[in-house]
Amino acid sequence: MLKKTCFLFLVFIISCQAQRLRKDLPKKEFRGVWIATVANIDWPKQKEESWEVKKKDFQEFLKFYKELNFNSVIVQIRTAGDALYPTDLAPWSRYLTGQEGIAPSSTENPLSWMIKEAHSWGFEFHAWFNPYRATINLNTSILSPEHDFFKHPTWMVPYGKKYYYNPGIPEVRKKLVEIIDEVVANYPIDGVHFDDYFYPYRVRNASFNDSLTFKTHAKEGISLDDWRRANIDSLVKNTYEIIKKRKPWVQFGISPFGVWKNNTTDPKGSATLAGQTTYDDLYADPILWMNEGWLDYIVPQLYWSLKLSVASHKILANWWVKNSINTNLYIGNGAYKVYNNSDSNWDKTMELPRQIVLGRRLDKIQGNVFFSAKSLISEREDLVRYLKSNTYPYPSLTPESPHRPMTLQAKPEIKKIIDWGSFLQIHFISDSTTPLRFANVYKTKSAERKPKLRSIDLLAKVSVVQKESFTVGKGLFGKKGILAITFTDAYRRESEGIIINLNQTQQNGTKK
Repeated sequence: MLKKTCFLFLVFIISCQAQRLRKDLPKKEFRGVWIATVANIDWPKQKEESWEVKKKDFQEFLKFYKELNFNSVIVQIRTAGDALYPTDLAPWSRYLTGQEGIAPSSTENPLSWMIKEAHSWGFEFHAWFNPYRATINLNTSILSPEHDFFKHPTWMVPYGKKYYYNPGIPEVRKKLVEIIDEVVANYPIDGVHFDDYFYPYRVRNASFNDSLTFKTHAKEGISLDDWRRANIDSLVKNTYEIIKKRKPWVQFGISPFGVWKNNTTDPKGSATLAGQTTYDDLYADPILWMNEGWLDYIVPQLYWSLKLSVASHKILANWWVKNSINTNLYIGNGAYKVYNNSDSNWDKTMELPRQIVLGRRLDKIQGNVFFSAKSLISEREDLVRYLKSNTYPYPSLTPESPHRPMTLQAKPEIKKIIDWGSFLQIHFISDSTTPLRFANVYKTKSAERKPKLRSIDLLAKVSVVQKESFTVGKGLFGKKGILAITFTDAYRRESEGIIINLNQTQQNGTKK
């Protein structure tokens, strides 16, 4: 009897703690997931399937993460010198069509469709580019004649079991920036994203042969290591500048390897013993990028458990909090390791939720990104249930851009409301030069008081990208018939609430 009583008391305590944590959920929090297309890791599940099947598979990911109250997808649209969209700058990806260089059978633009679909589900869409990886193996017979391997063979460096673009060649960096500029100019994306592949991870007994490029392009007196870092710095800087010149509201984010330096080699580094580091081995310096203001957000990949001795997630999260500046800080979490890693800490259902709670308790951390999309969908049902009921029980908006304009956001106005029986069509106007992204629908108790606009009251996010109206089902209004509407612009700034009173709307339309 005593044992049973103690157990019930423990359940009560845990329940109370969970309720308290739910009440303290942040109103704005980046909740993202990487959708990897290389080697068909996540999507398309089968490259041989029809485009209609691929669309359904993509929608399944959106549905799953919408139910978990995520708000952003980071979709890989360039994997290895290819493209998942029509362009003259790279061949079609074989991961989309089954054969590199062959266009999809459908005339629908895959990228346009994915962006529109993601927005319709309430997600931001961040276009993920892998800039420097040219191939995934040494078998070049599977490449399209339009691949840069054939068009620009002098740009390629074989290393390990892959070919890479040589970052030291100015023409390489110029083309990569041109590729990104084309996407930013032609698609309503919310962000551009680079992963952790800069100079390649070190391979034992292999040498990255760029000595001739170093002799040709390096300034006198600079070391090879510093020259390589300067090459990556140049790409990051030029990418940021072209994005802001083209569409200043589009964010630029990078997810570097989680260890900048070990403190055994530099006292400014983290208390870790990582075998490779982003600064010394990948020649990437995210600390410099943040200091220079070249990033809108950074997502260090902390794919280790909280208690791993050589690279503790907790130690590294605290290190990034201390060393981040001028940028939003999100944490990359290794969801793929849950119940599937030699580190026994990942056998615990609470490992991932505890990492998220840690981030919420630390200053500066404003969200998380999971790798990868398929990780939670199978054989992790208990974890998913916990995340849904305790970690992400309510929706949230994405954090504002750190480089947003200081001018006040223009407040959109409701132009007219048409009652179509089961739903309202709400027409709005905005004189802002910044495009709107979402209309946010909140429940509220009074038509007279200023709405609180809490995350617990957020009922829906409706895409208004390139639109002048949106619809709201009457089922959302509840018994009092009152809602509050806000608008989020492309800088993630939220407008003041506008009250919509169902009892005062007039039916001036007819059902169609």
